[in-house]
Amino acid sequence: MGNALFYHLTQGPLERTLPMLLEKSLERGWRVLVRGGDPARLGRLDQLLWKGEDSFLPHGLAGGDHDADQPVLLAGEEALPATNGAVCLICIDGAAVSADDVAALERVCILFDGRDADATAQARLQWKALTGAGCVAQYWSEETGRWQMKTQSGGTD
Repeated sequence: MGNALFYHLTQGPLERTLPMLLEKSLERGWRVLVRGGDPARLGRLDQLLWKGEDSFLPHGLAGGDHDADQPVLLAGEEALPATNGAVCLICIDGAAVSADDVAALERVCILFDGRDADATAQARLQWKALTGAGCVAQYWSEETGRWQMKTQSGGTD
């Protein structure tokens, strides 16, 4: 069973945090599915990852002929990690996540904008649902300018 990591974005935008998480995932040899509900936002992220400042992140936007080959696949809420063999799921913009997702994967990351009351409320609901189902969850905050784990629910480590 994997872990659910909640990333409370307060200092920087998703566009800065997501590439960092993707780089770390790829360094571990993980395939990643980024699940989001806004096709326009996924399109903008696709462009951002093509034009990375430091390096190119290999990825694709779901719906192409080679989805299964993509180390990182940007997809809508209906997409399953099996689409590209992902072991890491990153949910953005309040995309759905389940205890089954957490159980089946190495890691599930939920990124939410702390300056958006609706996004914060949705993340709280997801936290309650996942921890209530017995998932190990960690809450990470960047309020000090550095990512720090603030709390963990479940598990022994």
